[in-house]
Amino acid sequence: MRRAPLFLTLALGLLGAALGASSSSPPPVVSQADGLAAFETVRQVLQHPRCQNCHIPGDAPFQFDAGKPHAMNVLRGKDGKGSAGLACGTCHGSTNPPAAYGDHMPPGAPNWHLPPPDRKMVFIGLSAGELCLAIQDRTKNGGRDLAALTHHVEADKLVLWGWNPGEGRAAVPVSHADFVAAFKTWAAAGAPCPTP
Repeated sequence: MRRAPLFLTLALGLLGAALGASSSSPPPVVSQADGLAAFETVRQVLQHPRCQNCHIPGDAPFQFDAGKPHAMNVLRGKDGKGSAGLACGTCHGSTNPPAAYGDHMPPGAPNWHLPPPDRKMVFIGLSAGELCLAIQDRTKNGGRDLAALTHHVEADKLVLWGWNPGEGRAAVPVSHADFVAAFKTWAAAGAPCPTP
């Protein structure tokens, strides 16, 4: 009787162990109550000025912690990157300026923009339930499912800017790690929404 080569035997053994390990420990069940509690953390972040100043109902973004209309008559434009002759990138670079430049200089992050006008993804003035439904609406969120939304909040450099907003601006008060954990808990619970 011929024996299988040692490397094949080891590979099959490791594969069997991996399959056995993954099938013996099902993913943790997240209750709807835990999902709703986690969404409150998500809501707190999305409705902070660092996020909602660009997730606006109109076409003029806001600025500063007080959410004042953006200076210089800045507008969303046809693609969310500003109007002709005054693109967002005219003032907003790919990184924040050095701290030595002082407070309230135009901040920066890669691909600085607003959501495009056909899917504004508004965060301002919505109840928690309305916000929850809006961010899951693929016609408003760029066609993203929960996995893509999770990746967006976890890795998009413009989203990450909210935790490093430059001199003179308050960062989002919930840590990015806690925000992502809450987002994942909410998604794992089936993305339940508070009653509007």
